[in-house]
Amino acid sequence: MYCSNCGTAITPGLTFCNRCGARLEEKPEPIKTAPITAFLTAITLIGICGLAMMFAGSLVLRNGAGLPFDLVAVFMLFTFLTVVLTEFMLFRNLSKLTGSKETKRQFTPAQQPPLELRPPSAQAFGEPVGSVTDNTTRTLEYVRREKRP
Repeated sequence: MYCSNCGTAITPGLTFCNRCGARLEEKPEPIKTAPITAFLTAITLIGICGLAMMFAGSLVLRNGAGLPFDLVAVFMLFTFLTVVLTEFMLFRNLSKLTGSKETKRQFTPAQQPPLELRPPSAQAFGEPVGSVTDNTTRTLEYVRREKRP
């Protein structure tokens, strides 16, 4: 058996990997549906309430206030654009929420293990490079200094 995180061979029965410390017993994570349900509810309610406000507001402005049709059309256009923009933002956040599943790279023995797990390859070493100070002490002769009076 191999660790799914680092690829180290592990002993059966361990809970954590000895090398990287990753948890070996994978329990399926529970799916959280509350945020998705909240987004879908908000999308539906904002869509229905926005369209109702657009039509009811246009009737009130036309019949109750007696505004010209051009101003009522501008009100309907801005209300519609506000609802569409809000719906778009909610859909975008919902897609980020549902599409953010991270896929973990699983190690299988058929794959090439990572570089640090491969056995060392035998290399032929060339001639050693000579030191810069190799011949300095061999070629100098000892000079005896005489004491001065």
